[in-house]
Amino acid sequence: MNTSANAVRFDDDSMWVDLTDGRVIAVPLAWFPRLMNATPEQRAQVVFSSRGLHWEGLDEDVSIDGLLAGIGDATRERQPTA
Repeated sequence: MNTSANAVRFDDDSMWVDLTDGRVIAVPLAWFPRLMNATPEQRAQVVFSSRGLHWEGLDEDVSIDGLLAGIGDATRERQPTA
């Protein structure tokens, strides 16, 4: 069975995703700069699919597999490691 999202919500620091299998994932909003900088109205324009979340107006796609693997926005700049 493929797990998908059925709800998403935000607080000041995190994105919370409810999954169809009952789990809830919280990830740092900083992982997704476009969502972090979006208005509540823009964030509310989410479209759910079997693979993840999509915000057309923000050009943002978030895969459930990526969230479960701990992967944020693939387009964000990587921080140099010391």
